[in-house]
Amino acid sequence: MLYIMRHGKTEWNALHKLQGRTDIPLNDEGKRMARQACEKYKELNIDVCYCSPLVRAVETAQIVLKNRKIPIIEDKRLSEMSFGKYEGIENSLAIPDCPINVIFNQPEKYIESVGGAETFEQLFARTGSFLKEVVEPQIQAGKDILIVGHGAMNSAIICQVKKLPIEEFWSAGIEQCKIIKLI
Repeated sequence: MLYIMRHGKTEWNALHKLQGRTDIPLNDEGKRMARQACEKYKELNIDVCYCSPLVRAVETAQIVLKNRKIPIIEDKRLSEMSFGKYEGIENSLAIPDCPINVIFNQPEKYIESVGGAETFEQLFARTGSFLKEVVEPQIQAGKDILIVGHGAMNSAIICQVKKLPIEEFWSAGIEQCKIIKLI
């Protein structure tokens, strides 16, 4: 089985700031969410957990898998999508004509980088190599894998596994600290 989870809440989530690769830790609510997920998913068989090296994902994985002898392996290919110079911007969707909003409103039209942000092509290349090199062989060997990551990064994995078009990039509606079964 392949499972995926988004990290718990951070202060920047609460303020509706674009985080991207900015390394923001969980806030108290995020830690509480992760503890609740720990209880909710304690019976779920997981052989190995891979996570983004960003602190909010690592903290989430550690709390969710607390007291379980499950290895947590960080992989930089699971880092969140970079939003370039737009990281830290608050409520971008409330700013008319903010260039980064194309990623959220019309992902199929986001072809070239805006403000140094990562492109979908780059995001899909790195997450795709992780799926091919790490996930596929372990799934074939019968392992149950949990990936703890981020909204955009997780969406890229979901799109590739489910073969969704880029227009449906955000369709999974990835909730924080909720496991989604992919395979």
